[in-house]
Amino acid sequence: MNYDPLDLDHGREDRTGFPEVVFGQGKTAEEIRRAVSEIAERSGKALATRVDEKVGESIAQQIEDAEWHPRCRCIAVDRTKATPEGSVAIVCAGTSDLPVAQEALLTTQMAGADAQLIVDVGVAGLHRILAHRETLEESCAIVVVAGMEGALPSVVAGLVSVPVIAVPTSIGYGASFNGVTALLGMLNSCSPGISVVNIDNGFGAGLIAARINRLACHGNRRDSTDDLPSRLGDAKQEQIEDQELPDLEGEQIQ
Repeated sequence: MNYDPLDLDHGREDRTGFPEVVFGQGKTAEEIRRAVSEIAERSGKALATRVDEKVGESIAQQIEDAEWHPRCRCIAVDRTKATPEGSVAIVCAGTSDLPVAQEALLTTQMAGADAQLIVDVGVAGLHRILAHRETLEESCAIVVVAGMEGALPSVVAGLVSVPVIAVPTSIGYGASFNGVTALLGMLNSCSPGISVVNIDNGFGAGLIAARINRLACHGNRRDSTDDLPSRLGDAKQEQIEDQELPDLEGEQIQ
């Protein structure tokens, strides 16, 4: 059976502000290489997550400007040379959580934010996170990555007025249930101002933080739907113009 396994969404950056990201798990080396190459060619940057080590090392040698990040298993290409803006803090409870934290950090940086990583500040030694309080207060958004019981986001959210994105990790002993305990702890936090992403989802948290950071720097530049078609890219323009939508009275609107 002949088919093309890739149908890349080249209009995504126009709609959402960030190009399609390649999820490497389950894809062949050639599918990842081709997707990263094509996205980088059109957007000037590309990101692939959850890539096997041998595949990542090989692809990084094949694509110009590609960098392999072994700990978080990501491939990144950035030819835009854009100046980072704003401020995002990525807070990592323990060194074991670094793969997820680095995925969040890389995603945030690829999305244009000036981000920094704060490592090994778990709740077993509260003085460590308190030493970074000024940095946290000056951030536009904070990503907090933690496994075990997942208490650190609650502590951070109780110290600052900044939005906190909590990332539970699968790190911990038996009753941590591969991150479920941390996830439930974060969802049930009594500290207000916390949003929670899926277990080990550093990418998702990083992109949320980058969007908050962008709003803090520029405000909402896309507050009108009038120019929506112009943002969808040439590839999707014709589909939108031809689409028929029902109005409130059941009539067809061109």
